[in-house]
Amino acid sequence: MRRTFTLPTFLLLAFSGSLGTPAAVLAQTGGQTGGQTGGQAAPPHTLQLLPRAQGSTQGGSGTASRPSTVRPQGEARGNAARREPPTAGKPDARATKRPGAAAKGAAGAAAGAAAGAAGAAAGAGVLKPPAPAPAPPPEPEPAVGSVTGLPLPRFAPLRSDEVNMRAGPGTRFPIEWTYQRRDLPVEIVREFDQWRRIRDQDGTEGWVHHSNLGLGRRTFTVRGEMHTMRRRPEEDAGAVARLQPGVIGRIRACAQGSAWCEVQVGEYRGWLKRAEMFGVTADEVIGG
Repeated sequence: MRRTFTLPTFLLLAFSGSLGTPAAVLAQTGGQTGGQTGGQAAPPHTLQLLPRAQGSTQGGSGTASRPSTVRPQGEARGNAARREPPTAGKPDARATKRPGAAAKGAAGAAAGAAAGAAGAAAGAGVLKPPAPAPAPPPEPEPAVGSVTGLPLPRFAPLRSDEVNMRAGPGTRFPIEWTYQRRDLPVEIVREFDQWRRIRDQDGTEGWVHHSNLGLGRRTFTVRGEMHTMRRRPEEDAGAVARLQPGVIGRIRACAQGSAWCEVQVGEYRGWLKRAEMFGVTADEVIGG
C-alpha cells in the first residue's frame, strides 16, 4: 500500500556567486504524488529557472557583467585632457561703424552712373572708354600737428559709442560714417582747428571733432586673426589668453626698441607683439 503526502508550499532561492548557479523556484502545483491511489495522479512539481539579468548561459553558469569604468572629469580615454588658455573678451556683436547719408548717396549715384553708362553703350554700340587721368601724387603727411604740435600720425581712442565721421572739418559737411565702439583706436593723421582727420583699422579716413577723442589712455584692437597673449615678451612663453580679432584692450607699456607691448584685456594681463595689434606705431614708447 502506497502512502500519500502533501508538500507544503515554499520558495527556495539559491544563488552561488562563485559558481554562477542560477536561482531556482520550486513551487507546489497542488495535488498528490505517488501512484494512483483513490484518484488521479497529481501532476509533477515544476522546476523553473529564473533568468539571470546578464551573462547567463544554458549550462547554468555565467560570467558576471563587468562594472563600467568611471573616468575623472576631463580625462579622454587614458590621456589627460590638455588645458587650453581661455579666450579673453569677445568682439562686439554690433557693427564697428555704419554708413551715413553721404556714403549711401554716393553709392547710389555711382550705381546710377554705371547703369546709365551701360545703357548708353548698349544703344550706341560698344565704345572704348577714355583713359582715366593720372591721379595726383598724395600730399605728404605732416610730421606734427598744425594745432597741437603733437607728432603725426598718432593714436587715440574714441570716447563714446556714437562718433560721427564727416567728409570735411565742420558740421556743414555730411556724415559719412558713424562709429559705435567706445575705446576703438583710430590714427590721427591731420589737424584743422577743432577737427582731426582720422584713419581707422580698415583704412577709412574722415574728420571728427577733437572732443570725441580720448587723451592719455591708450587702447588697441587685435589685427587679422586670433593671437596669443604671453606671460613674458618671448615667443615660447606660456599663454595667458587667446585674443579674438576685433577685441579691444588697453596698452600698458611699450619699451623702446621692443617688438612687444604689455597689454590688458579685462582681467587678463600679458604681452602681445606690436605687429599683432592696431593702436601703436612700430617705434613708439608708451609708459615708463
